[in-house]
Amino acid sequence: QVQLVESGGGLVQAGDSLRLSCAASGRTISSYNMGWFRQAPGQEREFVAAITWNSGSTYYADSVKGRFTISRDNAKNTVYLQMNSLKPEDTAAYYCAARQYIFGSSSRPSEYNYWGQGTQVTVSS
Repeated sequence: QVQLVESGGGLVQAGDSLRLSCAASGRTISSYNMGWFRQAPGQEREFVAAITWNSGSTYYADSVKGRFTISRDNAKNTVYLQMNSLKPEDTAAYYCAARQYIFGSSSRPSEYNYWGQGTQVTVSS
């Protein structure tokens, strides 16, 4: 089992930056591909970014490409999401998720095995 805990959310203004962290426990994340997803009220959970187990590849949703950066520190068992130039439409609960690396990366929430409880990001205009 992998336990994931997100932190770093908050209320910011449009154009500001935030860095989300996802701390894992229970198992090392070095054998997991990791992803960030978000969910706004009344909407489905959507893919934001993903990173392979060795940071060899990263993937982004078109809506965040060029503004968000996913990274990981396997020694710290932590994954990060640096969010710059935030927009009101980025407002959502943000979740990190883990998927065993042998299955590859994915943008589908259903293909991730472990989830955190989320951290709220609110961007005011």
